[in-house]
Amino acid sequence: MDKKITPLSKFFLAVIFFILYAPIFFLVIFSFNSGDTMYNFKGFSLEWYRELFQDTRLLIIVLNTVVVAFLSALFSTIIGVLGALAIHNAKKRQTKNTLLSLNNVLIVSPDVIIGASFLILFTMAGIKLGFYSVLLSHIAFSIPIVVLMVLPKLMEMSPTLIDAARDLGASSWNVMTKVIIPFITPGIFAGFFMALTYSLDDFAVTFFVTGNGFSTLSVEIYSLARRGISLNINALSALLFLFTLLLVVIYYFITQRNKPSGMGVRKR
Repeated sequence: MDKKITPLSKFFLAVIFFILYAPIFFLVIFSFNSGDTMYNFKGFSLEWYRELFQDTRLLIIVLNTVVVAFLSALFSTIIGVLGALAIHNAKKRQTKNTLLSLNNVLIVSPDVIIGASFLILFTMAGIKLGFYSVLLSHIAFSIPIVVLMVLPKLMEMSPTLIDAARDLGASSWNVMTKVIIPFITPGIFAGFFMALTYSLDDFAVTFFVTGNGFSTLSVEIYSLARRGISLNINALSALLFLFTLLLVVIYYFITQRNKPSGMGVRKR
């Protein structure tokens, strides 16, 4: 029986959403300000959007951020799915728990510690700080996220599905591509989008491993904030917010398409 939602619960939910979204809408509204501060809205203008698209350096930084995010999400999803399969198929329970614990280390560790560790590693390995160091770092901290998104779907899958496929003569490759992968596809997409958003959002780790001549949006905004942020950053924030909403909508339709139809067996 469904519990009735009380007016107090609705009010509390509305307050929480207001606290979360008010700063975002504040940025978006002032991106259309004809003035040059966020203290006084003088009038509607697209001046800051025009300035944004004329700022070649900032657009290159946005492109760097998006490229790193997509590549890190792609590679971490591939490696994370393989890692989730390895953990799920571990024969000993102790081995499975050990692998899962090691996977969770990067999630529970502070970003500052992770960033400093990668900085020391790249320095010792002679890897120049820049695009590749940022990309490798983002792949590394995104893999555990993908594993945690995929593992629950693997645990939901009944072993009888695999047994039935093998009884029908399916090879190991066919079992993987036609039984396992289609079943865990929602988890794979969830892992990909989580890795994508974590990469776009990351600052602490990126701050340690980025080098001269390469920057991402989070690091650039941090450096601009120390000197005073222009309202073209508001315009950029508004566009990124719309981009994020687009990703959410795409993910929603993907998950809806992959949901089972919910049709049960009719009783006679």
